[in-house]
Order: sequence, then C-alpha cells, then structure tokens
Amino acid sequence: MLNKILPSVANNNFNGHAIALWGFILFTAFMTWRSIIHMFFEQYGFHEIANFKLLTGEPDPMLLIYRFFSVWGFAQLIFCFVCWIVIFRYRVLIPLMYLFWILEWSVRIFIYPLIREEIAIQGLYTTAPTPGVFLAPYITGMLVAFFILSMLERK
Repeated sequence: MLNKILPSVANNNFNGHAIALWGFILFTAFMTWRSIIHMFFEQYGFHEIANFKLLTGEPDPMLLIYRFFSVWGFAQLIFCFVCWIVIFRYRVLIPLMYLFWILEWSVRIFIYPLIREEIAIQGLYTTAPTPGVFLAPYITGMLVAFFILSMLERK
C-alpha cells in the first residue's frame, strides 16, 4: 500500500480506477478556478464568496487584507500547478496528491471551525460561513472515496 502512495519510480502509469483519475482532473480544475478567484479577484472572493464584512478605518485595512487573500490564492495555485504536472506527467502520484487534498479539506472540518466560526457566531467579521466550511465534510468524503478508488488495481 505504501508503494502506491510513495512509488519508487514516478512515471505516468496510473493503475487506479479511471473514476479516480477523472475525479482528480475535475477536482484540480475546480481548485484551480478557486485559486484564480482568490488571487486575482480577491475583493469578490473575500466578500461575496467567503462572506467577510467590509472593514473600514484610516488607513484602509482592506488593502492589506486583500493582499493576504491574494497571496493565499497564489499558494493554492502553486499546489494546483503541482497537481497539473502530476496529471500530465506523473499520474502514479495521484494517490499521494489525494492524501494532500484530504489533509487540507479535513483541517477545514476539525480545525478551521474553531478559529473562524467563533467569530462568525458573534457576527463581528462575517455574515455567514464560507463554502469551504459547510462543504468540507462532503468534499472530504468525496476525496476519501476517490483516494480508495485510486488505490484499487485496474482490471
């Protein structure tokens, strides 16, 4: 099992179920789109999608917050770029990439609510939970299913 997650040779021979491959491609495309929104359309992503309130002050605090949000989108985009390299060149690493995605999304279930939802309950900075919080259990479950399919040998 460990050899499927960390193979000794990284090549393009993916032996898992085809659904896991296509699921990885579609999920990576969606995550790439999300990263681009966070990086280049940070105001829209921050207020309309992530449900954060507009903060006011002198100097304007939103300029700095938007830059951090944009940098976060760039970090996401770098990981998506690695996933696209895996798709086109090193498909044998897809199970490992699924584990990384599972780690990211499961943190949203167990850690993120402790940080973010206390603020949301008080209504100080947010108007509603982000899609990443309320969709996390479903996406994590989907990723676990795809991971299991990626570990199965094709017939």
